[in-house]
Amino acid sequence: QVQLVESGGGLVQPGGSLRLSCAASGIIFSRYTMGWYRQAPGKQRELVATMSSSGETVYVASVKGRFTISRDYAKNTVYLQMNSLKPEDTGVYSCNARHWVTGGDSWGQGTQVTVSE
Repeated sequence: QVQLVESGGGLVQPGGSLRLSCAASGIIFSRYTMGWYRQAPGKQRELVATMSSSGETVYVASVKGRFTISRDYAKNTVYLQMNSLKPEDTGVYSCNARHWVTGGDSWGQGTQVTVSE
């Protein structure tokens, strides 16, 4: 049974930083592309960043240069380092695991990130 558990969200002032973590269990971590998505109030969920098992990364344009996705294979964990946060980064951030062959998706429960004075 796939389980993705996120942590690290919270309230931060504009310009601040947060690091999100997503611990995966029940999967062969190396067979999954891991990613972070977010959903702001009243908006559709959007891709923030993904990282394949080969290390290829994809970022939404609005976070390039500010956010960094990384993986720790020893801990089966994916991270999202978020710097220079802006109010428009506010939303629920969810971890995603997508099997590299079947495309099957699994999701975490989400963690709230609020960027505000």
